[in-house]
Amino acid sequence: MAKKENPHAILFAYPLQGHVIPAVNLAISLASRGFTITFVNTKSIHHQTTKANNGDGGDIFEAVRGSGLDIRYATVSDGLPVEFDRSLNDDQFTAALVHVMSAHVDELVAKMVKCSAPAVSCLIVDTFYVWGSAIAKKHGLVCASFWTEPALVYTLYYHMDLLINNGHFASHDNRKDPIDYIPGVKTIEPKDLTSYLQDDDATTWLHQLIFAAFNDVRGADFVLCNTVQELEPQVIEALQSYKPFYAIGPIFPRGFTNNATVATSLWSESDCTQWLNSKPHGSVLYASFGSYAHITKRALWEIANGLLLCNVSFVWVLRPDIVSSNDVDPLPVGFEEAVRGRGMIIHWCSQTQVLTHPAIGGFLTHCGWNSILESIWCEVPLLCFPLLTDQFTNRKLVVDDWKIGINLIDNQMVVTKEEVLKNVNRFMDEKIRNQLKATMGGIKKNLEYALGPGGSCEKNMECFVKELNAKANIPSASTD
Repeated sequence: MAKKENPHAILFAYPLQGHVIPAVNLAISLASRGFTITFVNTKSIHHQTTKANNGDGGDIFEAVRGSGLDIRYATVSDGLPVEFDRSLNDDQFTAALVHVMSAHVDELVAKMVKCSAPAVSCLIVDTFYVWGSAIAKKHGLVCASFWTEPALVYTLYYHMDLLINNGHFASHDNRKDPIDYIPGVKTIEPKDLTSYLQDDDATTWLHQLIFAAFNDVRGADFVLCNTVQELEPQVIEALQSYKPFYAIGPIFPRGFTNNATVATSLWSESDCTQWLNSKPHGSVLYASFGSYAHITKRALWEIANGLLLCNVSFVWVLRPDIVSSNDVDPLPVGFEEAVRGRGMIIHWCSQTQVLTHPAIGGFLTHCGWNSILESIWCEVPLLCFPLLTDQFTNRKLVVDDWKIGINLIDNQMVVTKEEVLKNVNRFMDEKIRNQLKATMGGIKKNLEYALGPGGSCEKNMECFVKELNAKANIPSASTD
């Protein structure tokens, strides 16, 4: 008689807030399906989260565990001292992730495999880690790679060899003609590739990480992707020919509320509610460029001066290192005084709380994937200003494919205050926003269907759990 036991997965979140948030939501989703989860943050992320949440340095899942979910918490070194400024020294940070962190991870996994109850059966590892399937294989564990971006971006990275062989990437003179040879992908322009795939120099530390990560992911048993099957069916179908690829998104907290019980914010949050309550319905532009990408001071000034010229109320999130952690006051002198009453400038906030406020009429965004999914759910149109990595490809989905947003600048190269003025005013025009919202409502139906009973998210999650149990030889029920 085999006794039913919980699958026990160790889940390693990549050390950026845009990756930690969906990883937390995935942990909760799996735990609600009977998993035991050990969630692992880097010591640096834990330290920063602790500082942002008034110094409570304990277990971030303590409150969730009180509701009956078996989610445990651990931290691991990324290979650098906790106090090291990773934002200012990105190359050293990336080098540590590539060459140093795996030794600390291996030590932690070995200890847990030896001592944990229930026994560890699976590693769930962010795809950008370079060691996931190798460490899983070493310890006899099933490996699930967790991809937090669109399937389109995954497949572009997965087929880097085709881009290189055809001269569209990593050549001294990258081709500029359309790309029509990626399986499952309609023709795509080179300008819509991720920023790293537009480079002619592929020898940087970031490129080494990407190459190593997508070499390692080929050894994974499964890929879990925070996308919606109905939004990317052809791409997902093509990827499923290589290995089980499950679209399990959108991975939102239950009820799409800010999951205040789990600390994920890296900066102290300001509450904009009272200020927003004083503004008319749909009149406020929310602006945020995310938790990772930087912006040049010149571009920041042009956007600021464009907002100064237009007559639109706005909430602008400018995290402390948006230009550089060495430049704590990057705005033009006198800007905040000039927009007082009309503009609110803060370091950080609960984005879901802001997006759900009725005063918000649009979102000036860097096109991070979490931001796009959240905006679709809240039916808030997007004004797109991509800065880095997948954001250029995400912009294509939003503006060109789904038509739920417009561009902040027309050529996506140089930002000027005149173009900011023109496109902010155009975007916040009620007629334009109503058109975008109407289209967005149709896209949202795909998300609602995916999350509903019998939807693609639920079906794909169930399929993953069943396949994992079979591969890890975990009894799904008591048998004679």
